[in-house]
Amino acid sequence: MNLKAATFLGILTVVIGDMSFASGVWPSTETDDGLQIEITRKGAGKQVVLSQGVKEWFMLIEVTPENAVILKQEKEQDRYLIDESETHDRPMTVDEVDAAITDYVNSVKARVRKK
Repeated sequence: MNLKAATFLGILTVVIGDMSFASGVWPSTETDDGLQIEITRKGAGKQVVLSQGVKEWFMLIEVTPENAVILKQEKEQDRYLIDESETHDRPMTVDEVDAAITDYVNSVKARVRKK
């Protein structure tokens, strides 16, 4: 591949990446252990849904000018194993939302690998 083609491919990748971020939806991905991950922008917050077979993990971070609410659920088929929420007395920053999502995804991945 010549330099001109490589540069164009790099620019195209950046543009496509920016378009997916602007839409608020990232492509669904699957990890090596069959964990499906889908992240969606929800206003100033984000939602992540992880699934593997009959198990599903869900996290929603809702950010308002006054506060931030984090909902976490884990269910197996139709039975909820975890259903909890927490409220922060200030809005979370974009970096804090991203860090919370990353921590949650990593914690689920670690639990899946243990089994």
